[in-house]
Amino acid sequence: MPPLDVDLRPGSPPVLRTDVPGDPAAWAAEHRGALRAAVVDHGSVLVRGLGLADAGTVADVASRLTDRLVLEREAFAPRQLQPSGLYSATPWPANQPMCMHHELSYAMEFPGLLLFACLTAPAEGGATAVADAPTVLDALPADLTSRFEREGWLLLRSYNDEIGAPWPEAFGTDDRGAVEAYCRANGIDVEWQPDGGLRTRQRRSAVVRHPVTGRRCWFNQVAFLNEWTLAEEVREYLVDVYGPEGLPFTTAYGDGDPIGEDVVALLNSVYERHTAREPWHDGDLLLVDNVRTAHSREAYTGPREVLVALADPVHLADCSPTVPVGAP
Repeated sequence: MPPLDVDLRPGSPPVLRTDVPGDPAAWAAEHRGALRAAVVDHGSVLVRGLGLADAGTVADVASRLTDRLVLEREAFAPRQLQPSGLYSATPWPANQPMCMHHELSYAMEFPGLLLFACLTAPAEGGATAVADAPTVLDALPADLTSRFEREGWLLLRSYNDEIGAPWPEAFGTDDRGAVEAYCRANGIDVEWQPDGGLRTRQRRSAVVRHPVTGRRCWFNQVAFLNEWTLAEEVREYLVDVYGPEGLPFTTAYGDGDPIGEDVVALLNSVYERHTAREPWHDGDLLLVDNVRTAHSREAYTGPREVLVALADPVHLADCSPTVPVGAP
C-alpha cells in the first residue's frame, strides 16, 4: 500500500483526512501498515473522519492497529478502565493544563504506541498536543542534557489515599509482598510508612534511543512530575499538608539533588516552543509514538471525552538506557 497523504503544517501534528461512512475497524485493518509507517516517519498522526462514536468502536479500531494493549501499572492518578482494555483520560482539572510527558516513562516497561480517541470534543481548548523528543533534546542546553545522561533522573513518590492513585490501585494489588516483589523486579526502592502509606524511589534514564530508528530522544517525566510544575497554590497546600519530603510526587537529578524551579521552567518553555496542536473534532483518532513524541493536554471548557489505548509494550533495556535502574 502506498504511503498515506498526510497534511503537514507547521504547528500542527500530521493530519490524515478521510471519510469512513461504514466500518472504522475495517478501514483501520486495511490501512494498518501505512498508518503505523506514518507514525514511525512523523511521530504522530491525527486521523480525521473515522466517526468514532463509542467505546466499542474505539476498541475494535485499537485491536486492528495494535499488537497488544498494556495494563497500566504505577499510575500517578486513578483513571477508569473501559471495555476491551481502554482507559479514560487521566483525571485532571479542566482549567489546568497537563504539561508534556511520555506515558509511563518512569516504568521499566511502557507503551510504545498510544491511541487517543475523541468521542466528545470540548467547546474550547483541550487539545492533546505533541512535541518531537529528538527536537526537544537538541534544543536543550548541552550541559543540562549531559548531566541527565550521566545521572538519569529520580522519581520520588509518597502514596496516600487523598492525592493521586493509592498504592493498591497503582500496583493492582493490596498485598504488600506482591508490591515489594514488583518493586524489586523493577528497580524501585520501597519504604513503608507507620500510617500504612508507601514511599518509593526509582532512577531512570532521561535520554534513550528509539528502539526502531535509534534516534536519541528526551524521554522522561522530569518536568511533568516535578513539584515546580504544580500551580503555586497547589504546591503550597501539598507542602503544608505533607511536608517537602512527603509530596505525592516530585523528581530529582539522578544523584538525588533537587531540580530547581528555573530548570523546570526551562524544560517546559522548550516543550512549548516545539509544541504542535490541533483542536479535537468528534470522532478523531490520534496515534502517538510514545518514545519519539511527548504529549500534553491543554485546559478546556465544556464536556470532553477522550479514550486512551496503551499499546505495544517496549522495555527500557531495548532503548539503550544510559544509567542503571534503581535509586542512587
